Amino acid sequence: MGHKIAVYGASGHTGRFVLAELEKRGHTPLPFGRAQATADNPAALDQALANADAVINTAGPFATTALPLIAAAERAGIPYVDVAAEIEANADTFTRGASIPVVPAMAFFGGLADLLITTAMADWTTADEAHIAYGLSGWQPTAGTITAGQVSRDRRDNQRVRFRDGELQYHHDTPRPPLKWEFPDGERQVIAEFSMADIVTIPSHLEIPSVTSYMSTEAATGLHAAEARQAPETFEVDVRVRRAGEERRLTASGKDIYAVSAPLAVEAAERLLTNRYNVTGVVSAGAMFDAPDFLAALGDVIQTRDCS
Repeated sequence: MGHKIAVYGASGHTGRFVLAELEKRGHTPLPFGRAQATADNPAALDQALANADAVINTAGPFATTALPLIAAAERAGIPYVDVAAEIEANADTFTRGASIPVVPAMAFFGGLADLLITTAMADWTTADEAHIAYGLSGWQPTAGTITAGQVSRDRRDNQRVRFRDGELQYHHDTPRPPLKWEFPDGERQVIAEFSMADIVTIPSHLEIPSVTSYMSTEAATGLHAAEARQAPETFEVDVRVRRAGEERRLTASGKDIYAVSAPLAVEAAERLLTNRYNVTGVVSAGAMFDAPDFLAALGDVIQTRDCS
């Protein structure tokens, strides 16, 4: 039997994918957006969530929408999921805490790499370092992606950010030169320390003092040019976790980073509504769910392989 799941930002690019995924799985989506409820209007948010079993937030910038919608979900007593890629917004969510199950960054950036790293860790309880390389064939960002990115840059005064020595570090260091990354499907040039939400989600529950993300240069150079999306990009996400000279590696592949965020978010909401989760509160995907089982459930859209 399906559930009633509210979708905030339902008319946006990712929101439309989420609506379609909910309908495909037999749920009843309850779409709403800023026209019905702005983030600074608690009464309107409460009304929008009155009949919902859960809420998925796809409306960025999440620096504006996440905390008010989490508060509304708490008042309604329902689980909350979002697809935030903003580093600072995710850090805010983890700092806030919650009395309901809350899974931030349940999307291509943030949630997917967290699931992959958690799965690769297996029986390891600690590691020395984790690396996430994004091999995208290109990146045609939506207007929402660009706006959210600018909000993050403004919040950190255009500083760069990394996760090193067990903490987020903001800096003006000279960018590292591009390097070559050997993906399973071939070598690509990548930009190092291209930090994404992974540097918040992964260290939130795994004892890894250094987490570094990399982005293929063809994708990074397209990020600043908002254009109408054409053919969806293909992707490889290659994660490597290292401890005392040993490396474990897992790779995921598929296409369309925005479309893939929908089954990630909807699968999370389903599991929260069917008691297939680990803890109440703000928890990243790898800690909230059985990571290997979660990835296996999405095998039709995300193909994983152990490359250790």
